[in-house]
Amino acid sequence: MNKKKWEEKKTSLGNAIVIGAVMAVVGGVIGANFDNWFSGFAPYFGFSSSSTKYEVDWSSLDEVYSELKSSYNGEVPVDVIIDGAKTGMVEALGDIYTAYMNEEDSADFYDDLHGNVGAGIGVEMGLRDGYVRILRVLPDNPALRAGVMVGDIIYKVNGEEVYEMSANEISSRIKGDAGTEVTVTMVRNGEEKTFTMTREEINNVSAYVEYDGSTAIVTVTRFDKDTGTAVQKIASEFSNKGIDKVILDLRGNGGGYVSAAQDLLSLWLDGQKILVQKSLHYGNTTTSTASGKAILRDMKTVVLVNASTASASEIVAGALQDYGKATILGERTFGKGVVQTLLDLSDGGTLKVTTAEWYTPNDRSINNEGIAPDVEVTMTAEDINLMRDPQMDAAKGI
Repeated sequence: MNKKKWEEKKTSLGNAIVIGAVMAVVGGVIGANFDNWFSGFAPYFGFSSSSTKYEVDWSSLDEVYSELKSSYNGEVPVDVIIDGAKTGMVEALGDIYTAYMNEEDSADFYDDLHGNVGAGIGVEMGLRDGYVRILRVLPDNPALRAGVMVGDIIYKVNGEEVYEMSANEISSRIKGDAGTEVTVTMVRNGEEKTFTMTREEINNVSAYVEYDGSTAIVTVTRFDKDTGTAVQKIASEFSNKGIDKVILDLRGNGGGYVSAAQDLLSLWLDGQKILVQKSLHYGNTTTSTASGKAILRDMKTVVLVNASTASASEIVAGALQDYGKATILGERTFGKGVVQTLLDLSDGGTLKVTTAEWYTPNDRSINNEGIAPDVEVTMTAEDINLMRDPQMDAAKGI
C-alpha cells in the first residue's frame, strides 16, 4: 500500500469546523438567509420571537429543519442541528476571529487562555496562513525535547489527518492522561516529521524572567488575567539586582486580555493613552495605563517581536514604540488589530465576537499591517535548527 504523502491544501476556518452533511446544509442556509432567520426557529434556541431585539423572519431555517426531519434518511439529532445552526450563522460573517463555541469548546478555550492545559506535549498552536501551526514550544516540555519547532504544521495525530480541523479540535486530540503516548506528524518545509511523545502535566506560566548580568530578560507567552501582576512583581525586584536594561520577549505571544497588556504597560507609561478602540456599536473608547506604577519609565528597553506576535502583544509593542520607550526588534508582527469580546451564552457556550478595531496612541491602525520593528532581524530555519537566536543576540547588543 502506498503511503499517502503530505499534499499542500489551503483550508479555511469554516472547513475546519463543519461536521457532517446535515450541519453543512443547515449552515449554508443560515449564510444565505442571514437577514431572514429567527422567529420561526427561535423556540429551538430557548428564545421567543417577541424577546429578540431584531425582528427578522427565520421561517426559512425552520422549513429546512422540518424537511430534514421528515425526509432525511437517518437520524436528525436536534442538539447537533442546533450547534450546526449557531456555527453556520457565525461563519456567515466571514470573520475568522468571530466564532461560536459550544459548552465543551468554551471550557477548553478558557482553560487554554488561563494556562490550564492539563496533560499534553507543551505547545501553543493557532491558525496561520490556512493551517494550524505551532506558535510556541514551551520550555522543559515533551515537544521541545522531541524536536518540535515553531512554524510546524500539525498534519496527523495518532495517524489521523487533522490539518483541516480547528486548533481546538486538534488540541483535544493531542491532550490526554499524563503518562500516555501520542504520535504527532508535522509538516516542515514540505516534509513530514513524526514525533512520539509521552504526555506530561504542563506548567504553563504566562511570564518568567532570566538574568544575563545586569539585563533582565522577561518572556511573556500570553496575556491572561494575572500576567500584568506577575510582571509587576518581577520588575519590583530589579532595583535589588542592579538591573539597568530589560529585554521584553513577545515573540510567539498571540495575545489575550487587553487589561493584562494595560497592567504591563503601566510599568513604562504613567497614566498615558495606550490605544483607542473604534466600534460600530459601542463608539470610540480610550484606554490608558494606571498612574504611579511606572517604575521602568526610564529603563532601557528592547522588545522582541516576530510574525506570531499578535493582538494584545501588538498593543504593548505599538504603545512603547509610539512613546519612544523601547526599541522594537525582530520581524513585522502579525497584524491582528481587532478586538474580541467573550459573550457567555445561556447554553453554556461562548460567542467570541469582533466588536471593535484598535489603534495605537498615534492613531496607527495595526489590523493587517502589524508593527514594523525599529531594527529588523530575521530568524531562519537554520538558526532554529542550530539553536541560534540572532534576535536575542542583537537585543543584548543594543
